[in-house]
Amino acid sequence: MTCPHCQRDIADYSNFCYFCGARQHASTAQPPRASKRLMRSSVDCKIGGVCGGIAEYLEVDSTIVRLIWVLLVLMPVPLVPAFVGYFVAWLILPKAPLPTPYAAPPAPASTPAQTA
Repeated sequence: MTCPHCQRDIADYSNFCYFCGARQHASTAQPPRASKRLMRSSVDCKIGGVCGGIAEYLEVDSTIVRLIWVLLVLMPVPLVPAFVGYFVAWLILPKAPLPTPYAAPPAPASTPAQTA
């Protein structure tokens, strides 16, 4: 899939462009998935991929989820539950599989240099 904003190639299932952050619209060529699974992100992870996985599941930007988590940690009462919840999610949530690598087209054959 190609991002319409920055014209770079990204994975077909991406909700946001990895390069410019623009939201990607669902393509009509693929059938919709029957159900979503909450998994830790394998591509959008800073510590354990929990916030990235929650963001992918909720189809929001991962920065928003991370900011909400930081705000929960900074409040005096939910400090311990925020840390415990993150690490429990890190242990329980399965890691999402890595996306399939993009196969670049083969380079054209170079001609040997002519010598005089």
